[in-house]
Amino acid sequence: MIGCVAINAYASAVSLKIYPLKILNRSVNRGVGGAGVIKGKMATELKDFISNQRKTSLKRGPVAVLFCEDTTDIAPTLAHHQRQGFPNILLIGADTSGIDHLEQSGVVRIAHPITTRIDAIDVLNRLLPLFADRWVYAGFNAEYLFYPFCESRTVMDLTAFLTEERRDAAFTYAIDLYAADLGRNPNGVSRSTAHFDTSGYYGFQRYANGEALERQFDIYGGLGWRFEEFIPWERRRIDRVSLFRAQPGLSMGEDWTLNTAEMNTLSCPWHHNVTVAVASFRVAKSLKRNPGSMYEIDSFLWPRSERFAWTSQQLMELGMIEPGQWV
Repeated sequence: MIGCVAINAYASAVSLKIYPLKILNRSVNRGVGGAGVIKGKMATELKDFISNQRKTSLKRGPVAVLFCEDTTDIAPTLAHHQRQGFPNILLIGADTSGIDHLEQSGVVRIAHPITTRIDAIDVLNRLLPLFADRWVYAGFNAEYLFYPFCESRTVMDLTAFLTEERRDAAFTYAIDLYAADLGRNPNGVSRSTAHFDTSGYYGFQRYANGEALERQFDIYGGLGWRFEEFIPWERRRIDRVSLFRAQPGLSMGEDWTLNTAEMNTLSCPWHHNVTVAVASFRVAKSLKRNPGSMYEIDSFLWPRSERFAWTSQQLMELGMIEPGQWV
């Protein structure tokens, strides 16, 4: 019997239960060019940021690295992570012009084209040596980080607790968001009518060279599962390591896992830990932009869709994030 891992818990811990697989319910503006002027300010080139070691100008605390593949929802993405208390935000993309939030302290715009996931990972790996011993969050525009109690606790509260627990990373689920009405929102993005799947998530033990990797799992679900015919196999996983502490020699792989095995684990050996989620319109955007799928999908809604409340409580009640010992 084929088994799967069900993400199913709230309160003190996530329990990973094995169930038969059969029970599971199954056009955008792109920026081009280099540095641009924003409100009279010139964006920094990536090579200049790195060579000048601009880390000395960063404030104490975590760094959010936001990659802008297009111009969709840049301002709301930036505002969301500012509300969570990130003292440093790097906004990286070819076109982030006209964003008033860039006038605020702690935001650095870096002009560098990001057109694919591989572009983003390459840039992230070039930046990591600058952030040794800092907590780093990596995500894209139209992606929103959620962690337990994020409405009343800052990201610095979260990273302090993770450090106390001797954890250097938080296991992350990418939860697909999508517009309720594709007629009104043909790019699949609408924060006001955002929905997500409440069922259909599953996972398998992760292996490498025929050996099981302790406490590591490959997680699937969301739009990548329901519309798998349009998405390559290697891009269907929804697990990531989006929040982690940078260390010398650390690098991110093309599959969003780090080169330190323990940092890819769901939890430590002795108890469950905090897990987080990235609520993301990225797959919806891709499916409605790709010529092979844009005309084949007239709605993302299905019986297991639920309106997204933009709260951590909703995600905790569904077992999509959990507080572990953080109460």
